[in-house]
Amino acid sequence: MTTAALPHWDMSVVFPSLESPEFARGFQEVVNSITALGDLFDAHVIGQQPPQPLDDAQVATFEEVIARYNAVLDQVMTLGSYINAFVTTNSRDTVAQARLSELQQHTTKLYQLGTRFTAWIGSLDVEALIARSPVAADHAFALRQSKIRAAHLMSPAEEALAAELNVTGGTAWARLHGNVTSQLVVPIEVDGTTKELPMSVIRAMASDPDRETRRRAYEAELAAWKRVGVPLAAAMNSIKGEVNTLARHRGWESPLDLALFDASIDRATLDAMMTAAHESFPDFRRYLKAKARMLGVPALAWYDLFAPVNASSRPWQFEDARQFIIEQFGTYSQRMSDFAARAFREQWIDAEPRDGKRDGAYCMPLRNDESRVFANFKPSFDGTSTLAHELGHGYHNMNLANRTMLQRSTPMTLAETASIFCETIIQQAALTRADAAEQLEILEAALQGSCQVVVDITSRFLFEQRVFEGRQQRELSVDELNALMLQAQRETYGDGLDEQLLHPYMWAMKPHYYSTGRSFYNFPYMFGLLFGLGLYARYQQDAEQFKASYDDLLSSTGLADAATLAARFGIDTRTPDFWRSSLDVVRGQVAQFEALSQQAGV
Repeated sequence: MTTAALPHWDMSVVFPSLESPEFARGFQEVVNSITALGDLFDAHVIGQQPPQPLDDAQVATFEEVIARYNAVLDQVMTLGSYINAFVTTNSRDTVAQARLSELQQHTTKLYQLGTRFTAWIGSLDVEALIARSPVAADHAFALRQSKIRAAHLMSPAEEALAAELNVTGGTAWARLHGNVTSQLVVPIEVDGTTKELPMSVIRAMASDPDRETRRRAYEAELAAWKRVGVPLAAAMNSIKGEVNTLARHRGWESPLDLALFDASIDRATLDAMMTAAHESFPDFRRYLKAKARMLGVPALAWYDLFAPVNASSRPWQFEDARQFIIEQFGTYSQRMSDFAARAFREQWIDAEPRDGKRDGAYCMPLRNDESRVFANFKPSFDGTSTLAHELGHGYHNMNLANRTMLQRSTPMTLAETASIFCETIIQQAALTRADAAEQLEILEAALQGSCQVVVDITSRFLFEQRVFEGRQQRELSVDELNALMLQAQRETYGDGLDEQLLHPYMWAMKPHYYSTGRSFYNFPYMFGLLFGLGLYARYQQDAEQFKASYDDLLSSTGLADAATLAARFGIDTRTPDFWRSSLDVVRGQVAQFEALSQQAGV
C-alpha cells in the first residue's frame, strides 16, 4: 500500500451518513434522552434543594439518577464522536459543522445537568452513601471528586449562565481556531512554481530530507501564521480570559490548580516531575547538537527539528506499519495483537493527509470497545510509531469498555499510559532488528518525540502560565504572544537550537491552547511519557507479573488518582527519583545516538 492509497475510517457502522434518516433518528434520540434526564432531575429536585438526610429513598434516587446519567453520557459520546469524525477530516463539510453546532446546544443542557449532579453530590454524605450503596461504592472515586468539585461551584444560576455563554464564548473561539487553521492555505514555491498548499502539507515538509525545502516551508508557515495572527490572538485572549474569570469565581487559586485537580495529581507530583525535566535539558541539548553534526550544520534551526538524519533502508509504508504493529503487539499479548488487527481490518483508521483535514493525530472512543484513530501518516518509522501510539489509546479504551461513563473518565496524566507503552514496544522491537543506519533513524524518532514531550512541552507549559498571568491584567497582542513563546523556547532548548531561528507562532498552531475545558494541555503528556517508560521498565523486569495487572490498571484509570494507581507498581510520583529513572532511559538513548553517529563518521 502506498501513500496514495491510505485508508479513511469507516463511520457507516454507526449511521449511513449525516443526512440519513438513521442519523436524524439517532440525533433525536439523544435530544430526547437529555430532555428526559432533565425531567428526572427536576422530579427529584437534583442539585436544587438544601441537603437532605441520607435515607433509603435518597439511596434509591441516587442509583436511578446515576444509571440514567451514565446512559445519556454514553449516547452523547457516540453521537459526538461520529460528527467530529467528519468535522476534523473535512472542516469544509458544512453539514457536519451545522450538526456539531446543533449538538453543542443540547450538550450545554447536559453540562448544566452535570453541574446540578455535582452540586447534589456535594450536598450528600458521600462516605455514608458509598457504605450503603454498591453502585455508589463502584463510583467512589468519581463521587469523592464531585464532592471536592462541588465546593468550587458558583450558584446554580451562575453555572447555568456560564454554560450557555460558553457556546458563543470559549467553544466558539475554539471552533474558529480549528476552522481557520485547517482551512489555511499557504503559498510556497515548489520547483519554480508558486503553489497554495494546506498548512498540514506545509508542516509535513518539516521532515523533508532537503534542508532548503524545510527552510522555505518554515518561512512560508510563519508568514501564513502572521496573516491570521490577529483572529487567533483574539481567540487565545478570549479563552484564557474566560478561564481566568471562571476559575476565580469558582474559588480556584489559579487555572493551574484546576488543571492539577482535573489531572488527578498534586503540586508535589508536578514539581518533582518538572525538577527532573529541567535536569535533563543538557542531555537533550547533547542530542540536538549530535543531530546538527549529522546534518552538517553548526546549530539546528527550528526547521531542522524533524529532519531525517539519514536515508532509511526500510520504506515503512502503511502496509509495513500495519504488519509490524500487529506482529509486535503480539510479543506482549495475543489480545493486544488481535485488537490492532481488528482496528486495521474494520477501518478504524483515517490516515491520509488531505485538504481540510486537521493536522496531528488522535484517538477517540466511539462506542462499546470501538475507537477511531485519526492520523496524517508519513511513510517513515515515525509515522509507524505514531500509529502504534494512537492504537495504544484504543487499547486503553477497550480495557475501559466494561466501565460506566463516569468510571471511564480518565485524567490526561493517565490517558497516555497505554499509548506510550505501545509506542515503546514498537521502538524496542524495531531497534533489535535494525542495522546501524536504521538504528540511528529509530533512535532519532524516539529522541525527537521525547524532546518534544519533555523540552517542548515545558516551553508550552511556561508559555501558558505566563499568558494566564498576563491575561489577568489585559489582552496580549500578537507580538507579545510571540515574545512569550520565544522566551519559553530559549529557556528550554537553550543552545541546542539556533535562537535566531525558533518558532514564535507555536501558540497559533497548537490547538491545545484553545480550550476552556482543558487548560494546561501540556504537562500531562510529559507525565504520560515518563510514566509509560517507567511501566515499560517494570515490564522488562518481570513480564508475567506485569501482565497479570496491567490491563486491570488500564481499566481502573478512572477509579483512583495517579499516585494511588502508580503505587500498585511501587512508583512514588511525588519525588524526583522516579522521574529521573524514566529520563535515564532517554539519557541512554542519547548516548547510543551519539555513539552511532560517531561510527557513521560524523
